Amino acid sequence: MRRFLRPGHDPARERLKRDLFQFNKTVEHGFPHQPSALGYSPSLRILAIGTRSGAIKLYGAPGVEFMGLHRENNAVVQIHFLPGQCKLVTLLDDNSLHLWSLKVKGGVSELQEDESFTLRGPPGAAPSATQITVVLPHSSQELLYLGTESGNVFVVQLPSFRVLEDRTISSEAVLQWLPEEACQRRVFEMVEALQEHPQDPGQILIGYSRGLVIIWDLQGSRVLCHFLSSQQLENVSWQRDGHLIVTCHSDGSHCQWPVSSDTQQPEPLHSSMPYGPFPCKAITKIFWLTTKQGLPFTIFQGGMPRASYGDRHCISVFHDSQQTAFDFTSRVIDFTVLAEADPAAAFDDPYALVVLAEEEIVVIDLQTPGWPPVQPPYLASLHCSAITCSHHVSNIPLKLWERIIAAGSRQNVHFSTMKWPIDGGTSLAPSPPQRDLLLTGHEDGTVRFWDASGVCLRLLYRLSTVRVFLTDTDASESLSAQGEEEWPPLRKVGSFDPYSDDPRLGIQKIFLCKYSGYLAVAGTAGQVLLLELNDEAAEHAVKQVEADLLQDQEGYRWKGHERLAARLGPVRFEPGFQPFVLVQCQPPAVVTSLALHSEWRLVAFGTSHGFGLFDYQQRRQVFVKCTLHPSDQLALEGPLSRVKSLKKSLRQSFRRMRRSRVSSRKRPPGGTPGEMQTAGTKAEQTGLQNMELAPVQRKIEARSAEDSFTGFVRTLYFADTFLRDSSHHCPSLWAGTNGGTVYAFSLRVPPAERRMDETVWAEQAKEIQLMHRAPVVGILVLDGCSIPLPEPLEVAHDLSKSPDMQGSHQLLVVSEEQFKVFTLPKVSAKLKLKLTALEGSRVRRVGVAHFGSCQAEDYGEHHLAVLTNLGDIQVVSLPLLKPQVRYSCIRREDVSGIASCVFTKYGQGFYLISPSEFERFSLSTKWLVEPRCLVDSAKIRNHSHPNNGDSIGPEKIVGRARNSGSQHDGEGKKPGPVMEHALLSDERVLKEIQSTLEGDRGFLSLPPPLLFILEQNGFRKKKVLVIHRHHESQDYCGPRVQGPEVFCSYYSDLADQHEQDFLFFF
Repeated sequence: MRRFLRPGHDPARERLKRDLFQFNKTVEHGFPHQPSALGYSPSLRILAIGTRSGAIKLYGAPGVEFMGLHRENNAVVQIHFLPGQCKLVTLLDDNSLHLWSLKVKGGVSELQEDESFTLRGPPGAAPSATQITVVLPHSSQELLYLGTESGNVFVVQLPSFRVLEDRTISSEAVLQWLPEEACQRRVFEMVEALQEHPQDPGQILIGYSRGLVIIWDLQGSRVLCHFLSSQQLENVSWQRDGHLIVTCHSDGSHCQWPVSSDTQQPEPLHSSMPYGPFPCKAITKIFWLTTKQGLPFTIFQGGMPRASYGDRHCISVFHDSQQTAFDFTSRVIDFTVLAEADPAAAFDDPYALVVLAEEEIVVIDLQTPGWPPVQPPYLASLHCSAITCSHHVSNIPLKLWERIIAAGSRQNVHFSTMKWPIDGGTSLAPSPPQRDLLLTGHEDGTVRFWDASGVCLRLLYRLSTVRVFLTDTDASESLSAQGEEEWPPLRKVGSFDPYSDDPRLGIQKIFLCKYSGYLAVAGTAGQVLLLELNDEAAEHAVKQVEADLLQDQEGYRWKGHERLAARLGPVRFEPGFQPFVLVQCQPPAVVTSLALHSEWRLVAFGTSHGFGLFDYQQRRQVFVKCTLHPSDQLALEGPLSRVKSLKKSLRQSFRRMRRSRVSSRKRPPGGTPGEMQTAGTKAEQTGLQNMELAPVQRKIEARSAEDSFTGFVRTLYFADTFLRDSSHHCPSLWAGTNGGTVYAFSLRVPPAERRMDETVWAEQAKEIQLMHRAPVVGILVLDGCSIPLPEPLEVAHDLSKSPDMQGSHQLLVVSEEQFKVFTLPKVSAKLKLKLTALEGSRVRRVGVAHFGSCQAEDYGEHHLAVLTNLGDIQVVSLPLLKPQVRYSCIRREDVSGIASCVFTKYGQGFYLISPSEFERFSLSTKWLVEPRCLVDSAKIRNHSHPNNGDSIGPEKIVGRARNSGSQHDGEGKKPGPVMEHALLSDERVLKEIQSTLEGDRGFLSLPPPLLFILEQNGFRKKKVLVIHRHHESQDYCGPRVQGPEVFCSYYSDLADQHEQDFLFFF
């Protein structure tokens, strides 16, 4: 009964856990999911992207990133930076406006929401009367002009969002200044365009959807001139000197209008339909940008011939005689052009085109002939082909790192050499302590190597396995190849390509040895490729070996997809990883597990039918083992087969329900014991079945051997350990299946000098059957010091201590429902930990991580990081299997996020929060990768309009880009709403404080992140209110004090240390 007693509280261990473990979601890598808006600040040189879920993300120089989230989950429709300020305004699809700013908070800066506002009309007015269509931040830094569907333009004062009704520009007021012929037409509908005069802030341009464009004098409240087009207006561009206006229209045309003081309606100087004369789609946005040399740049979206190219997503660039229509594979959300930011400059001189598409961002170099794309250092389109698996490798040796970069640089010759133009701010994050790789496998048969060392996830190298196989399309065929005489002059740009030539090419498992440079890649059709790194291009044939996992058993027939046809002759491969062996599993089922031991030159692979071992030094098969159960008929149908037995699935479901009801009754188990353990342990377990378990544990339901996919191989593991006796250790291979079976094979690997002459020999030595038959998700061997065995070649490179071979080794088997430690070589059960959940929790991912202390440099511990199907992450100690901490990380409904999670060797992890984004998290206090940014806005004043009003002074913002939401042990804290006003100037807050101090209530009814009331020990009768200078609450973490004086003294010391002020109320 002792094991049911809960351990006592150990203060020393709790302090040590605080030094080792801390949960943080640090940064989001990749491209924002479902982008909906784009904004750019020429003075800050920062880009902003809004999404349909209400997120807003800011990007500057590599490493400068900020993220905010609207309280409402509405789509962001527009983003506008305020001139001369570190502020921006967002418009949501619920017609609400939100003011954001970068503010210093606790020594770091973050993007936070200051105010929100919804434009309201008079009682009884139609919703369209105040439905905002266009937002214009005025250069005075104090006003917003809001165009609406009703044709009215409202003026709002910042930062209070107060509507200045006396300055409203109504359609009736505009009508008074128009000639009679213009008044007779229905010229007023929604406002499509609002622009400030490039040289005179006292004038604004208003464009209406019916084709009317006016220039409005803000001082005299009158129309200076107007332009009337016969086509529906889409957008407007105003030339830098203010003498020319270019309008674009719904029929695919654009017109040029001269601006003069003559109130008579001028005729357009020029009107053209670039892709006419046949009917064309609307030009929805246009830029007219002047240059020092040659004609202006004309850049517009849309306008393609409706019949032939109406489904294309194009942005056209016209300059002198060069014309190109950039063709994107996903819908264009918005685009902007980066040009000269100084208003005093005479010319625009555009240098880059930034296009936000639905699935990627593309930057085009407009200064280099041919207009090549610029490779982005962040915002990578991770899902250019759907991600199917991922693999993380920590601490890459410098030599391998440089060779991978060199191979990748040869693939980037088509990119421009221009420096990344969006370079606002400065990253203050420390240099990464090591080089990390994140490898992603994709549906189209490619593997991408990403630099995951720091804040930016940067593509280093792209490996394609397509050339090994015969596919319908030639891999060398270029999608962008097009003749010079083609019209329109289309050119495909971007990397997003959601279509795969063959779904069987998909990558399912990856294993890279960072010391030898060998790579193993396994796919959907049972293909296992062995590759080695070569710095030069080579042409050779790939050796093909077939592995029959069924071993000619009778009565089994594969109903799934066929194997991929491999090329027989020599194939030319680019510099980089080049395949030299193809192992084809039969049946060609999905490869479910993969392990590589580069020191022994062996690779193990498993499918739903069994597993095998291959010697890639001698290029021969060592053995195969069939794990298929007679009832595993579904394993023979394959993932791409539509032949499913509904009758059998229903029968199995009802059997599970029946077993669940029966197992809930208290009775001894009737099954035969399958685990290799002593008779005493069996008796103890039998006796405990009739006892009520501790609240933190639960009964584990035994599964029937008839459940489908019991032969599914979930994990493979190489280890040099004691398998036959306690005096001789030998290489071994361990395999765990979906039916709770663990196979152990002893291996004889010849020494290096006779490696090519003698064969590798294997013999099955052990077989363990877990009683509850839960799927085995992890296997680990601990040495005599209870430390996990080092990686292959790690000891040979002097990067790890030799494992202790004097003491007894231990085997850890992790199933979906429990952790169990066995002694080796007897394989007798030593201890176990049942999964501590009452809600049907299952282990989904497990990884060994080293957690270093943030206080002592030389102290660290090895633990298990465990992810469950509920999205919880637990840290379990080795070898005692004691739960250390538990954090809520992923929503339990996010099945794809849980399935995509990968742990690193140093307590970090990645998981997909969308098809295009990885969320990075950390469980360690020592290893934390997060943005730390400095935005120097001192130069904004020089780039602001010369006639600005009150300008802001120089300011420096040093900060962290997002709220990391750190958690120690225990559940995570939910960030509450943030109040940006001065609390003590808010009458409601003062009344709340007064009533709290005078009354008997113990807590303020304000959000916890704002105010914190301490009421413990000496404060049980005295209420203490702490207000941070920046309106944050501060949790009291000092000693247990007996009076307000000590409390104030503690906070005074804290304020001196951090140069912060606090206010106290007692």
